[in-house]
Amino acid sequence: MSEIILMSDARVAAVPVEECGEPLLDVSDVLLVDGRKHDDPRGPELHLRQGVLDRLLAAEALLPDGLRLLFVEGYRPPSLQRSYFEEYADELRAAHPDWPADRIRSAVSRYVSPPEIAPHTAGAAVDLTLADADGRELDLGTPMNANPEQSDGACYTGAGNITAVARTHRTVLGTALGAAGLVNYPTEWWHWSYGDRYWALTTGAPAALYGPKDLGPS
Repeated sequence: MSEIILMSDARVAAVPVEECGEPLLDVSDVLLVDGRKHDDPRGPELHLRQGVLDRLLAAEALLPDGLRLLFVEGYRPPSLQRSYFEEYADELRAAHPDWPADRIRSAVSRYVSPPEIAPHTAGAAVDLTLADADGRELDLGTPMNANPEQSDGACYTGAGNITAVARTHRTVLGTALGAAGLVNYPTEWWHWSYGDRYWALTTGAPAALYGPKDLGPS
């Protein structure tokens, strides 16, 4: 198995950002959105950078007939990212009081990116899955956002402890998204990004295109 570079890795933070200024766009008119997870039909989490959205639409066109992308979450305000990171860190500290701070940070970053480099805060990352033509979510092996402890590691994209059907669905999803230029975070099968620091490091790009952004009024 190839090395998994975690978001907490110093190599990710070392990637420079050359902000291109692309806007954050509402995806709800062009992608199938999992409405069960959103109270506000125009909330900030339904936004992505234009370049990311363009690539998702290209990926959807590559899917086999009868399948669609099911969008769950995109942009995340920095304050919310920080809250998610600290909540999970608190869980791990309680479960492993002997772990030093650097191990906690590394373990947290398998599931929640450090706030200062998180792709979601740049509008560069999307959490998504597959649905059939009627909008029904397909089986990809774990519930969306299952952490490594809850799933016994099955949330890892290359996990072996999932069914053949789920593996096929992950392959279909990954093939389309990868062909469109997005990269996966290997500890979360549902997390894909473009233009962020992790994407730049993975693809060898000299700099990230998108940095953290505050979503202003609509």
